[in-house]
Amino acid sequence: MLAFKSGDARAFSTLVTRHRGSVFNFILRYTNHRQRAEDLLQETWLKVVRSAAEYQPKARFTTWVFTIARNLCVDSARKEHYRKTDSLDAPVAGGDDPDGRVLGEMVQDHDGASPDRAAHNVRLRPMIEKALQSLPDEQREVFLLREYHGVGFKEIAEVTGVNENTVKSRMRYALEGLRRRLAELGVDGEMTEGRTVA
Repeated sequence: MLAFKSGDARAFSTLVTRHRGSVFNFILRYTNHRQRAEDLLQETWLKVVRSAAEYQPKARFTTWVFTIARNLCVDSARKEHYRKTDSLDAPVAGGDDPDGRVLGEMVQDHDGASPDRAAHNVRLRPMIEKALQSLPDEQREVFLLREYHGVGFKEIAEVTGVNENTVKSRMRYALEGLRRRLAELGVDGEMTEGRTVA
């Protein structure tokens, strides 16, 4: 980012290549709407370009770009507050994201999936996605940043503009809400045991 700020146009291409997938996945899971997510991703990168002159490396670039994306998502949600475009039962993204990870891949298998486990994960993913969408926005964004993107609590506090204890509290409530919603959907502890959400 400092190279781009100094006038190296190629550095911007490097930033986009390096961070596009994770930023898009965050926006997509936040909005639950592919077209809106694509529009907000473009707005995010436009804002990066427009704000380059004012950029100060007070935090990691990822913290800064996630803050921009998150603020755009919040603004978009306010604008769309009275218009629901997708049902929570609708597929989030048609299955996969060409820019990165599989969208529904909330349950990862680090050892290679057996056919039984793969089938189990296919059934479990939509339920986890539905449970995730049922969380309040402030809990869902903390969960997404922490579990999907590995952002630390301190950085999440910077991104969301609240203190670190509030972030940890939101994470705790998000986990409790997910467990409760998954139980309502018929997913018990045994179904998810040994699997990580990431």
